[in-house]
Amino acid sequence: MTSFPTIVKIETFIPATDGDGKPHCELPDTKCGVSTPMSGWEKYRENRTSFGIDVLGSLVCIITASDGTQGVATGFGGPPACWLIENHFARFVVGADPRDTNLMWEQMFKASTYYGRKGLPVAAISVVDLAIWDLLGKIRREPVYKMIGGRVKDGKIPFYLTGPEPTHARRMGFWGAKVALPYSPKDGFNFVRRNFDFLKAHRQDLGDDFPLMVDCWMSLDVQSAIELAQACIDEKVKINWFEEVLHPDDFDGHKLLKQRMPQVKWTTGEHEYSRYGWVSLPFLPRNHSNPALTPHARCSFRKLIEDRSVDILQPDVMWLGGLTELLKVSAQAAAYDIPVIPHGSGPYSCHYIMSQLTASPSSADIANSADDKSIAAVFGNLFLNEPVPHGGSIDVSDAPGFGLELNPACTLLPSSHFLAPNPEVGLSHTEEEVLVQKAAQKLARINGSAKTNGVKH
Repeated sequence: MTSFPTIVKIETFIPATDGDGKPHCELPDTKCGVSTPMSGWEKYRENRTSFGIDVLGSLVCIITASDGTQGVATGFGGPPACWLIENHFARFVVGADPRDTNLMWEQMFKASTYYGRKGLPVAAISVVDLAIWDLLGKIRREPVYKMIGGRVKDGKIPFYLTGPEPTHARRMGFWGAKVALPYSPKDGFNFVRRNFDFLKAHRQDLGDDFPLMVDCWMSLDVQSAIELAQACIDEKVKINWFEEVLHPDDFDGHKLLKQRMPQVKWTTGEHEYSRYGWVSLPFLPRNHSNPALTPHARCSFRKLIEDRSVDILQPDVMWLGGLTELLKVSAQAAAYDIPVIPHGSGPYSCHYIMSQLTASPSSADIANSADDKSIAAVFGNLFLNEPVPHGGSIDVSDAPGFGLELNPACTLLPSSHFLAPNPEVGLSHTEEEVLVQKAAQKLARINGSAKTNGVKH
């Protein structure tokens, strides 16, 4: 019996130009700014790129098996993520059986716990994980969705569209539209009224029967979120859901929102990482004189799920830890019958949606064309065959892996072109390797000194 191929190499690259695989991260101009946590500063109010949402950029990870098969994925993190993958995470992947997805994930995550848990390190783990799944599918000659449960939904996946002009979403056949909230509490005392007027105008343009969602992008507080939702209820401006209204770590705030307004749909999860986070535990000592000093332990998606603080979870498979971790979060949500609508991520999310009953039969896409009147590929021209919605929906390909083929016309810069040489002591060296290296350096200095002393002047 032929042995199963093992992983022999992992490589990282960054696109040479913005069009080569740069994921879309900014909405087209709303003409009135976008509400964000940075809205308090005028120079950063107009759009998210002004304060550097795209500063890290994207990367491509290619993993090669012993039979020559290659798995490919793109992700978030740019050169810093490349450094982490090449110098830390590679040791847990090279030599491994690509079927051991849980083992590799746990080792990468737990080995980086002391500096990771969220943000960039977990985003780096995500792209490695996605590349492993792509590799495994290609070795098995199966699409990823067939390896994680198979098709559980009939037909295509319907999409909703995010963009400043919801009427375009209806014209192009999407089931709903999402708009970015324009004003934050930093925009003056009447910001709630201004937001309400903005939403009312869109509702009038759309009519009452087309779903409209609102992306608040972590920019509101509990009181202002309640005031805005109540104004929409009072004036019969129907909103399908309010998304990410609070800071991601404000779990008590999310719980309070649901308690105060159970009739409103609240969603979040885009900026949560892994299945861990903050939660109060009964066995931890409480400070009754100052509750703020009561210690807490970590739990993120779990806290949101157990408290039933949100109606829909929206994890991003390219950020929270890849497909391996998304499946775990999805299983947590399934136990509470909380639907999951992955945030963006194009074909990676589609394979999850097609194979999981917990996944809502819908996904998101960004109106990232220059004119906001058509749909472009999420990853630009990085892939030759990235699917985009037609008539508001997508069918999942049966091509092996994620079914994506790198565009040979894209220029990818290997990490060796932009990463500095490894530091003398760093994540890439064991203690034994450091001792050997130091001994070699000492010997080189002695030899160099001897040669210098022998030179005649």
